[in-house]
Amino acid sequence: MICPYCDSDELKVVDKRSSDEKTFRRRRECEKCNKRFTTYERVELVPLTIIKRDGRREEFDRNKIRLGIMKACEKRSISQEKIEKIVDEIENELRNMDTTEIKSKIIGDMIMEKLKNLDEVAYIRFASVYKKFKDIESFEKELKELKKGE
Repeated sequence: MICPYCDSDELKVVDKRSSDEKTFRRRRECEKCNKRFTTYERVELVPLTIIKRDGRREEFDRNKIRLGIMKACEKRSISQEKIEKIVDEIENELRNMDTTEIKSKIIGDMIMEKLKNLDEVAYIRFASVYKKFKDIESFEKELKELKKGE
């Protein structure tokens, strides 16, 4: 670490605190020019690889999960905080797995389970895209399964 003002490496940490679960804020002071500045440190996580249905591989993107859930929850009375909580839970569960390569089906199933417990309409919306219903009968079958689970 060097001072952004004078390029000295003679620094001291004046204050440190956690700004969220994974980011740490440090207030530093240069011992040469006496100017202060703030740095942020974030834990670098091992990247997760998602294996798509067709065999393609892509890097995990929590934003894709968020967007899919938001689309399913559109025009429902579900707060952004609840959606973020689900995304956080799913990412934590994925990171706690014994592998860094995860099939997209596992993520889809996790989202379905979370939505089933949150809102049945959002669940059906997501299921209709995720399970690729081909006709009304397959849609009705999913509705019956949902009713059985109650």
